[in-house]
Amino acid sequence: MINVNRRQTLAGLGLMGAAGLFGMPAARAQGKTLIVPTLGGVWEQFWRSTVAPAFEKESGASVTLDVGNGRVFGANLRAAGIEKPPYSVIMTNEVFASSLRKEGYFEKLDLTKVPNYNDLYPLAKVADGYGALGAVSPIGIGYRTDMVKTPPKSWKDLWDNPEFKGKIGLYNFANSAGKMELLLASKLYGKDQYDVDAGFDALAKLGQVIQVDFNLSTALASGEITVAPFDFGEIARLKEQGLPVDCIIPEEGVMMFDQTVSILANAPEKELAYQYMNFLLSPQTQELMMKQFYISPTNAKVVVPEELKKAVPVSGEQMNKILTWDWTFMNEKQGELADRWAKTIK
Repeated sequence: MINVNRRQTLAGLGLMGAAGLFGMPAARAQGKTLIVPTLGGVWEQFWRSTVAPAFEKESGASVTLDVGNGRVFGANLRAAGIEKPPYSVIMTNEVFASSLRKEGYFEKLDLTKVPNYNDLYPLAKVADGYGALGAVSPIGIGYRTDMVKTPPKSWKDLWDNPEFKGKIGLYNFANSAGKMELLLASKLYGKDQYDVDAGFDALAKLGQVIQVDFNLSTALASGEITVAPFDFGEIARLKEQGLPVDCIIPEEGVMMFDQTVSILANAPEKELAYQYMNFLLSPQTQELMMKQFYISPTNAKVVVPEELKKAVPVSGEQMNKILTWDWTFMNEKQGELADRWAKTIK
């Protein structure tokens, strides 16, 4: 994980600067409360220390955090129903957002209320104006520099480089990255991302792999694996701990962990939700998140400083190298594909 002293310093700086960082004064919302779903762990810590206080300072409203994940937030929305959602705004993986969008939970954005949307990279303008990417963590190929003689250059090296055999790590199918691994293999070795027969055949040819739901770092640190899909931020954190690792942008492009911001169609605090969304997409908030989590800012006005370019190598023109997927297709086929994954990937 990120060094605690560094994290506390960044959080403190973010909080101290909150009063003056976030642009034009917004309409005050004293007495109102916005429920904000957020991930746990370091994300919750950063939201409590920096993001929530800064938004409260800007808006005059109070923020209540609801800690969970995309599966939990989706379950909460479906339990409450479309008419009375517990949230006004939500940020979650696009694999979950696309399903909720199709079910009618979200509204097409009123872009007059989200001026920062205009400054987003095209990649971040999701679903014809129904959402926007608030966080992007590109996924390249991470590897142990002390255990690999020939560093990878492409995704196909996972298949073609014999020294990786038996030392490859993958996310399992429960993780959105596992689903991306299947779609990527289908694209590489079949006609397109929908050619999952070719994708499963290719993944089977990798032989024995180490599968995890969310943490490949332990296996990489122990040397149980030497190569795996990794987001650049995680590799940067492992480097900070002194582990001999690196991460490359493959020739075919990178995958990504994404977080889509959406507004609930029947939001109890809709105006405040729009204000919060615009706040998240602002250059100032995107910069703070970049420094804390090494994400690639989705607002094109953010310039990655020289000292962060190794940890945040995907920005500017490189954003065009991020691969995208048909999550509607994946959600419709998820049960069937999960079964095939369990039978195929050893």
